[in-house]
Amino acid sequence: MTRLQRLFRIAWVFCKYRLDTFLPIAELPGPLKLFFLFAPWHLFPKGRHNRGDRLRLALEELGPVFVKFGQILSTRRDLLPDDMAESLRRLQDNVPPFSSDTARAIIEDSLGQPVDVLFAEFSRDPMASASVAQVHAATMPDGRRVVVKVIRPGIERVIHQDLALMFMMARLLEKYWSEGRRLHPVDVVEDYRTTIYDELDLQREAANASQLRRNFEGSPLIYIPTIDWDHTTKRVLVMERISGIPIADVEALRAAGVDMKVLAEKGVEIFFTQVFRDSFFHADMHPGNIFVDASNPADPRYIAIDFGIVGTLAPDDLSYLARNLLAFFRRDYRQVAELHIQSGWVPPETRVNEFEAAIRTVCEPIFERPLKDISFGHFLLRLFQTARRFNMEVQPQLVLLQKTLLNVEGLGRQLYPELDLWSTAQPFLENWMRKRIGPTGLFQTLQSRLPSWLEQSPEMPQLVHDTLVQLRNAGSGQPIRQEIRAAEKARARRNDRRWRRLMAAAVLVAGAWLGATGQLEPMAQDMPWYGWVMVAGATWLVARGGRR
Repeated sequence: MTRLQRLFRIAWVFCKYRLDTFLPIAELPGPLKLFFLFAPWHLFPKGRHNRGDRLRLALEELGPVFVKFGQILSTRRDLLPDDMAESLRRLQDNVPPFSSDTARAIIEDSLGQPVDVLFAEFSRDPMASASVAQVHAATMPDGRRVVVKVIRPGIERVIHQDLALMFMMARLLEKYWSEGRRLHPVDVVEDYRTTIYDELDLQREAANASQLRRNFEGSPLIYIPTIDWDHTTKRVLVMERISGIPIADVEALRAAGVDMKVLAEKGVEIFFTQVFRDSFFHADMHPGNIFVDASNPADPRYIAIDFGIVGTLAPDDLSYLARNLLAFFRRDYRQVAELHIQSGWVPPETRVNEFEAAIRTVCEPIFERPLKDISFGHFLLRLFQTARRFNMEVQPQLVLLQKTLLNVEGLGRQLYPELDLWSTAQPFLENWMRKRIGPTGLFQTLQSRLPSWLEQSPEMPQLVHDTLVQLRNAGSGQPIRQEIRAAEKARARRNDRRWRRLMAAAVLVAGAWLGATGQLEPMAQDMPWYGWVMVAGATWLVARGGRR
């Protein structure tokens, strides 16, 4: 299908489901407004479906690329009303499989050998078929049971065409919709483009699986299947075949005697461990990707598959997120408002008092209910909706986190409706914050950053000097020239003292390491007199550095 044919197909579906009702027609320029008011799709009735279902049906009819876009869009409650987001959550990858012969041809082209040589057995009928790939069961010559994931043929061309049309529509929205500049529809499509192209690279998915497996090696919480790297390429992935009960099959879990409370709490622990300990989390934890190992019903273990989408958070974002959540637990709305401003999530000119009052208005009715009746995910959504009134821009780094949290909480409450995610999360966050700002965390930060600081410190005086000289050459006036002369004199003094600072830093690091390993006290007892002289000298150097 050519791009023009595809455009006509999209226009037909647009008319059929009356998607024009979603457009901000009143805000469009005159000619466009007249076009939309008298366009032929007004001949189509809206039908009995609500607007969310009409959008969902339209995306399903447009095919796998739009379906996956709708799935991702359903997590963006900052962009969609609740009714539309709930409808899009029901989108399913009901994609017909492609032929087994085509799959075999792709495998042989990618791995360079016939399928009958590569595998002792290869199932012709796929186990599952989705928008981007399908999966076949197989057995290796050495008897290992595996699954073989194969990228759908021609999907790159379809994705390229549909993305071009999505970008065109996003640009129109950003240009003519009053909310467009704040919500950045072009950036939303760009995020989707990155996500779906990442899913087309099965080597990336395999690398994600290996990282997660390494993070949870030997863990009783979750099991990650092994990757067969010798038979994995960009278009083919071979992975250990697992067996377990699908997480959505609650009746089967109960029949197996699984402790549902333990299972639900483990799901929450897995989420917070991935986010705050590893800053690397499985971001596609919908029921189809999660199974349960019920061999020990009293201590069940999760099994995860499909690692095409993972999320990461920078240390600063992690810190702000943890402090925000803890402030919520304590109902310290002032700190919540200040943290949003400090992190740059809302503009710096935001009035703290007004923002604090808005947050309190949202939160207080929620906190008056029992914690077990509060949805953690929807609570964050309400917060983001409140922040939107204060021009909070989309935070791409938080989108996958929000999506994953909604999935985890939804699964947890399905398994164990009495799940109290708040009380499960609070001790974890408090412990994480203690480790981050306590002696161990400070020592680890110093240990990781000191080499970089020492490497850069000799250059800093020169950089300052060069900057001031540039200002002087630009004719900034007499005050700047005086500052330059003062800076040149200070530079000479700093060079003389540099070796003192380096020695002091080395002694401090050594002392911190000895204290952390428990060797400081016995060493102090056996230290000779000249050792104490060195300690006194280091202390003097630190004091001199502090007065500088």
